[in-house]
Amino acid sequence: MSARLGRLPIRTRLALLNATVFVVGGGTLLALTLVSVREILGENSPTVTATQSEPAVYPGTLPTVPAFPAEQSASAYRASSSERFATFQQDVLDELLTRSLLLLAVVAVLSLLASWWVARRALRRIGRVTTTARDIGDRNLHARLALVGPDDEVKELADTFDAMLDRLERSFAEQRRFTAHASHELRTPLTLQRTALEIPLSQGRVPPDLLPDIRRALHATQRSERLIAALLALAKGESGVLVPVPVDLIEQARTAIADVLAEAGEAEVTVDARLRSAPVRGDQSLLTQLTANLVTNAVRHNERGGSVHVRTGLTERGDACVEVINTGPVIEERELPALFEPFRRGGGRRRGSGLGLSVVRAVTATHQGKLTARPNPGGGLTVRVELPPRLPDPPQRRPPPPSPPTDRPGPVSRGSHG
Repeated sequence: MSARLGRLPIRTRLALLNATVFVVGGGTLLALTLVSVREILGENSPTVTATQSEPAVYPGTLPTVPAFPAEQSASAYRASSSERFATFQQDVLDELLTRSLLLLAVVAVLSLLASWWVARRALRRIGRVTTTARDIGDRNLHARLALVGPDDEVKELADTFDAMLDRLERSFAEQRRFTAHASHELRTPLTLQRTALEIPLSQGRVPPDLLPDIRRALHATQRSERLIAALLALAKGESGVLVPVPVDLIEQARTAIADVLAEAGEAEVTVDARLRSAPVRGDQSLLTQLTANLVTNAVRHNERGGSVHVRTGLTERGDACVEVINTGPVIEERELPALFEPFRRGGGRRRGSGLGLSVVRAVTATHQGKLTARPNPGGGLTVRVELPPRLPDPPQRRPPPPSPPTDRPGPVSRGSHG
């Protein structure tokens, strides 16, 4: 019984509780009333029966002595009066009980409805808190409940939740700033390091015995540069700061395919493109990175002699769409969420930082699009991104509260590298 009641909404439980308390209280009051009425009638019974046995005297007339039948005595007449009064008393009590029970049932139903209405009004603000909290995620931590109303427990709960969001937003912002600043600061020394390695190689001034080591160092430097570029793209995609301009995904797809053809040729992977116009308004650099990551990931996460199919166009709802299908190792359904985690490298991947699909997910979420992925029966993956034609107006951001002073060093300064 308790488990069944536990599945009811809280306002229904409150209404049932209030109605139960009312019925119990009303029933107790009714019982006490019946007992009191019975006692009052019982205490006045001798007076009423005595009055009934005396002859009636009318003004202007003389009292007469009642004529009793010969076989009926005065005591018998009084006994008959007592019986008639007892019957009358029982009839009164029965009628009182019937009417009281009927009124109690009607008022109990009205009490249940009134309790449900009051509970619904009282819990309406909790419903607003629940709805807003459900819509807040790591992409819109700037949103707040900002609940107004009396300073009660619900207001205290909403204010506590807003304070928690302030701390979370500050923490996320610090993390993203640090990632962006650190990645930016690392680009300059890596560029210098790559240049210092490429110049001797291009001029042929490297001794033959050192040539393999120099090439490995250059390869590691290039991989670090790709990793830092991916980290910058991921940080920008998660920041939510966009510069929306008209973009056609067909051009982004053509560029991505052209950039990956050489690598696809080395891996003996064929690239098939069926491209249609897919206009969208969004951040051009992020959308370029999104399309490039999809195509590059499909080539690298493939098998020799495999294929990649790239599609762009519009959905039935008018959203811009890019879909990439590739062959490759068989992927289980349960493995899909992990593929979109940072630094996740699937089997068969030759190169890459492990951030390709993470950037795709971040850019899609920032553009308020839809990302779906499903494994192909014969192996490989189908990834589809749908983006709205234009970004909805962002909600009003309120600046996060200032960070409390700490002894930790701040993020790396950008210096004069620009």
